[in-house]
Amino acid sequence: MRVRPVSPEILIEELADHLAGSDDLLRVAVDGAPAARPEALADALVDPLRLRGRPAVHVRTADFLRPASLRFELGRTDPDSFYSAWVDEAGLRREVLDPAGPGGTGKIITRLWNADTDRAAREPYADLPARAVVIVSGALLLGAGLPFDLSVHLELSPAALARRTDPAEAWTLPAYARYAEEVDPASFADFVVRMDHPTRPALVLDRF
Repeated sequence: MRVRPVSPEILIEELADHLAGSDDLLRVAVDGAPAARPEALADALVDPLRLRGRPAVHVRTADFLRPASLRFELGRTDPDSFYSAWVDEAGLRREVLDPAGPGGTGKIITRLWNADTDRAAREPYADLPARAVVIVSGALLLGAGLPFDLSVHLELSPAALARRTDPAEAWTLPAYARYAEEVDPASFADFVVRMDHPTRPALVLDRF
């Protein structure tokens, strides 16, 4: 296995070049714990993709959570519920991934649930432009059968994950350990980026 250090700017440019190489609608997962900042990487890809002629839409799993009554059924800090019951995967598939996929309607919403008000976001449907790239960012995205065309996994060592996780969210760490052990996203994601040092990412090469 080889690891190539890159700057954040080069990482974004290389990923954008790769994603822009297809003419089809593309569904991309940017998977990582909040400490790895998957939303920031997804946001940073939007403008470079547009410059390459690929309209990009960023969808956050934080806007596709299940209602609080379901998320917190076993308590607000239960790592097993966080692992398997927080994200509305069926809603994400129904409202984003399937419509953006082959034979889909091309009509999506980018927000399904407002977790602050614990109510439906009531966002109108929008038509995806031709050659659009739909980027879904969040944690624990891979291994559940969601239909992504390409995946980017932001990897943190257990020590870095613990160090960079907000102390108030430390209760989630067992869920990420379980994810690494049971799903092992680094073994099959299309791109694996080590993010132990946020200003010095490294692309993992020759894994297969």
